[in-house]
Amino acid sequence: MRVGTKSVLFGAHCLLIHPFFVARGWSMLYGFPWIPSLWFAFGLHDIGYVGLNDMDGLEGEDHVLLGGRIMGWLFGERWADFTVRHSRYWARKHGVPVSKLCYADKLAFAMTPAWLYLPMARATGELAEYMQKSRDRQAGGSCFTDAERAQIESENPAVWLEGLQQYTRRWVEEHQQGGVDVWAVPDNAAG
Repeated sequence: MRVGTKSVLFGAHCLLIHPFFVARGWSMLYGFPWIPSLWFAFGLHDIGYVGLNDMDGLEGEDHVLLGGRIMGWLFGERWADFTVRHSRYWARKHGVPVSKLCYADKLAFAMTPAWLYLPMARATGELAEYMQKSRDRQAGGSCFTDAERAQIESENPAVWLEGLQQYTRRWVEEHQQGGVDVWAVPDNAAG
C-alpha cells in the first residue's frame, strides 16, 4: 500500500480524524461551520493523497486536484476552487491566494496532539519524509525563530513536532486575514 493511501486511512490525513481537527480549526478562526459543503471540504480536501508514493514531493503537490474535482461535481466550481487552494505551495505555484480552508487545515496540524500525530505519521512512513522536508524548507527560509529552527533540526520527533507546530501557529496568526505569503519557501513541495 502506498504512503498516500496509508495517510488517508490511518495516518496524518486520516479521514476519520483529520477533518474534525480542520473543523475545530475553522471554528476557532471563523466560527462554527454551519454550511454542509464546508464539512464535505473538510473531509475531501486531502483525498487526493490516495495512491500517491510521496506526500510532499512532485506527486503530493497535486493531491489537491481530486478533492477539488469532487467538490466541484457536488457543489460547483466555487467549492472546487476553495478546496484546491488549501495548499500554500499549490496556490503559490499557480499564482492564486490560498483559501480559508488552508488556514483551518494548518491550524488542524498545529492542534493535533503529539500522542496522536506521531504514532499515525510513524505508522505510515510519513514522519521521516515530513521531518526531512521541513529541514530542507527551513534551511531556505528566514521565517523560523532560532528556537523553532533548533527544534526542527532535532532528530527527536516530539521536539521536531513541537517546533513545527509552533511555527505553523505563528504562520496562521500572521496570514489568516489573507495577503501575500512571504514565509512559504518556493519549491516543489505540497503544503
